[in-house]
Amino acid sequence: MDIRELAGHIDHTLLRQDCTEREIDELCAEALEFGAASVCIPPSFVAHAAEKLGGKVAVCTVIGFPEGYTTPAAKAAETRDAVENGADEIDMVINVGALKDGRLDLVAKDIAAVRGACPGKILKVIIECCLLTDGEKRAACRCAAESGADYVKTSTGFSTGGATVEDVRLMRASIPDNMKVKAAGGIRTVEQAEAFLAAGADRIGSSGILKSLGRA
Repeated sequence: MDIRELAGHIDHTLLRQDCTEREIDELCAEALEFGAASVCIPPSFVAHAAEKLGGKVAVCTVIGFPEGYTTPAAKAAETRDAVENGADEIDMVINVGALKDGRLDLVAKDIAAVRGACPGKILKVIIECCLLTDGEKRAACRCAAESGADYVKTSTGFSTGGATVEDVRLMRASIPDNMKVKAAGGIRTVEQAEAFLAAGADRIGSSGILKSLGRA
């Protein structure tokens, strides 16, 4: 796959707790150089990145991250703030505990609250596959679809595991054709990214792939 074609599938990511403005600037420069789909960054840097990127690369941020156990109202407030600051895409974490309790109504309410707070923006729903059974993964995908999400996403990258090809295939089979899949968590090489795309992913969340291309 051509480098720029691959980059167009990548959410160039920096979500470390100790990341700095200088590092965000470097991330934005790399995203612009290669033509990334987006930069995925903490909410506190959204306005700065939006100014840096000038609409040439989308700004993505995370909501309820990484645990997902804040309330729907809190997630909606976070989302509205992010959109006001210039976010184009929202990656939210579901309420994993509610899912494991079988409270799919609460999971759906949670996603719907965020969907309502970002009309017209791309919404990706992180289901944190490493904590779920296959049945729970399918249920989470159904909730995301029914609540108007655009994507389901494998992982935060901050839990007990990251993306797997098997999970991407399961998620792709569990959502309607008009939805997409984002694979994230532990994807560091071009070869890994291409394998996930071949399995059915549409976006790849990675902090390292574009940096490695820049050093090549």
